[in-house]
Amino acid sequence: MVGILPFDIKFYIVNHGIWVIRIMIAAFCGCLIGYERSSRNKGAGVRTHAILALGSALIMLVSKYGFIDINEIDGSRIAAQIVSGVGFLGAGVIFVKNGNVSGLTTAAGMWATSGVGMCIGAGLYDIGIITTIILIGLQILFHRGFFLKVTQNNQNIQMEIYYEDYALKDIREVFDKYGIDIHSMKVENLKNKSMFLEMETYVNKGFQKESLVEEMMNKTYFKMLNYY
Repeated sequence: MVGILPFDIKFYIVNHGIWVIRIMIAAFCGCLIGYERSSRNKGAGVRTHAILALGSALIMLVSKYGFIDINEIDGSRIAAQIVSGVGFLGAGVIFVKNGNVSGLTTAAGMWATSGVGMCIGAGLYDIGIITTIILIGLQILFHRGFFLKVTQNNQNIQMEIYYEDYALKDIREVFDKYGIDIHSMKVENLKNKSMFLEMETYVNKGFQKESLVEEMMNKTYFKMLNYY
């Protein structure tokens, strides 16, 4: 028994060390994917994707190695439940408002991130890492307005205005004057005949925010302007 113990300890340390490394790699890949989402101000960002990938790797490890001593249990059934759990999380980031659907890309990314975690948890490091690179590349390259961003900067603008029939049209004309390209706009009706606008825009490099603010302050419908 004395001669076997050192070998068992070494075997335990090496194997568990490898498993911990797998979890850490999965979390890192999740961070990379989540960073791209958080850079676009999405609800599911770095922490969500990192925890999702980490959890998927952990469950995959339990599924693959946790029941070696019990032959009657099919460990793969545990890993299969990851898909169901991620489906529940994905449904929470999809929103439909005024006929517009948002969150589909984030939900699909979360689903793919769980697959990355499962790959790394199973020891398929190369597949998991390559998938991470491809996933990030797809989200960046095919994001609307990506090729415009070569010469333009992303700028999110929040604005509160008094409701006027001509206000939205006038705002677009002012933005065109300053070379501001509006790619998405969310409109929310507030009390006291006010409206809240949240816009994702691209502006030319060298854009002067002060000039836009000064012109908007002269508008009768203008209340507040915020950049982020």
